[in-house]
Amino acid sequence: MADKKSNEPLSDSSDECSDQEPTWIYYRDRPEWTDVVPVELNEGPFPVVAIAYSERFKDIFNYFRAIVLKNEISERAFELTSNALELNPANYTVWQYRRTVLKGLGKNIQKELTFVRRIIEDHPKNYQVWHHRRVLVEWSEDPSSELRLTEIVLAQDAKNYHAWQHRQWVLDTFKLFDHELEFVERLLEDDIRNNSAWNQRYFVVKQTSGFSENIISRELTFSVNSIKKVCNNESAWNYLRGVLALNPTGLNGHPVVEELCQFLDDNNSESPYYFAFLVDRMEEAMQSDASKCQALLPKADEILQLLATKMDPIRREYWLFLSRYLNSQFVN
Repeated sequence: MADKKSNEPLSDSSDECSDQEPTWIYYRDRPEWTDVVPVELNEGPFPVVAIAYSERFKDIFNYFRAIVLKNEISERAFELTSNALELNPANYTVWQYRRTVLKGLGKNIQKELTFVRRIIEDHPKNYQVWHHRRVLVEWSEDPSSELRLTEIVLAQDAKNYHAWQHRQWVLDTFKLFDHELEFVERLLEDDIRNNSAWNQRYFVVKQTSGFSENIISRELTFSVNSIKKVCNNESAWNYLRGVLALNPTGLNGHPVVEELCQFLDDNNSESPYYFAFLVDRMEEAMQSDASKCQALLPKADEILQLLATKMDPIRREYWLFLSRYLNSQFVN
């Protein structure tokens, strides 16, 4: 990783040309650190996999271990954690000690949030930096920048789990749900298959209005409209199933779903997701009324054979297993 120079002291070496990078001064050579005895990493006499750390890395972390042992709370210790994080931003021990120093010195949290944002921009999937940011927001009780930050990160990678986790925490902790459904719908307009956005929609509905009868109808209509646009969209089918799990009549009986099935039948749909949905509807119907087994079981088995041989052969063994299972459950 390229070394950043923002927090690094520079040497005054006269033999450097003006267009050359300034020279790093090791901590062991800095007069203000002569009172600290560096602590080297002890991996034992026979380390299994010895990592070839750079001299700068060893120097910084030798001094970091020393100040942790001293429990030193100082500006120089704070600067040292910055240097350590530039070399390894995933080191949770450094982040934890930085928080201790940050609080001990009463440092400006907004400046620290700016520092963290820079690291997130370079390392958007670093768990430790997102956790550090959450702690800072908890301390400041100011979430005003968080939704915009996660929106920027998600614009670069719509499935960044860490950004979604942070966003959900902010929304739920500070009750900032007012415009979140609109945000989710914008994401789905950009990419109708964005499973993270579908998951976020479910989260928002659950945490706000809940799934009342009217909301279930609304969400079924939303997912059905999406399926009609792109029938082979597994994310929309999964969302449909998730909402129907809360529907009193299950997979069968809701007028919005019945209309969808009729629409797909009329258009001769060959979506494997629709055919798998039909099998589950038939299984549910047979479970609730055994008299339907004679008519529905052969139809379900026919669909499963089609899925196994023609429509979704990559999961052939699963569909054949399901066929055997249904026959074992519903054949007298």
